[in-house]
Amino acid sequence: MTPDDVQKKIGFDDATRARLEAYVALLTKWQARINLVAPATLPEVWSRHVLDSAQLLSHMDGRPGPVLDLGSGAGFPGLVLAVLGRDDVILVEADRRKAAFLQEAARVTETKVRIEACRIEALRPIRAGIVTARALATVSELLHYARPFTDESTLYLFLKGERADDELTTARERWNMTVDKAPSLSDVRGVILRLEGVTDV
Repeated sequence: MTPDDVQKKIGFDDATRARLEAYVALLTKWQARINLVAPATLPEVWSRHVLDSAQLLSHMDGRPGPVLDLGSGAGFPGLVLAVLGRDDVILVEADRRKAAFLQEAARVTETKVRIEACRIEALRPIRAGIVTARALATVSELLHYARPFTDESTLYLFLKGERADDELTTARERWNMTVDKAPSLSDVRGVILRLEGVTDV
C-alpha cells in the first residue's frame, strides 16, 4: 500500500501527507539503530502501521479527550492520530529510546503531542476521555492499566487481531462493558474494539 492509497482511504490533505511521509522516513532511519517495529513489517509500513493507526480517528466521533495512548512504542496509533489533527494526545512509553524517537518525530512533523516517558503506573493523574492501545497487552490487562485514569464515560479503542473474541471473554469475567466491533481497514484478520461503559463486575 502506498501513501496515495492511505490518503484516499482516510481523507487527509497533502500537508498532512507530507508530515506522515517525514514520520515514516524518520522511522526507517531510526529502525537501523533501535527496534521500533517488527523488521518484516517495515516494507508494509503504510498499511501495517500508518493506516492501521489512522483508521481509529473516524471511531472517535469528535469525542473529547485527552486521548491516552498506552505503550506508544514507535507512535502507533497515538502519534499518527496527533499528526492527523488530534491535539490532545498523550503518549505513554516507558522505553527511553522509543520515547526519544517520539520526541524527534513530534519535532520533525511539527505535531502537538504530550510524551510521558514512564511506566503507565507512574503516570501523573489525568482523566482520559479516550484510551487507545495497539499490541501492548490483552483487553483485560489494558482495562486494568487504564483504570486509574478513566471513568464510566471513557471510550476505549483497541486494535486487535484474531484472538479478540477470546480476550473479550476473559475480560468479561472482571469487567462490565458495551462492546462494538468493526473490521480493520488494514488487515482482514484485524478488528477495532470499541468499548464503552466499562465498570468493575
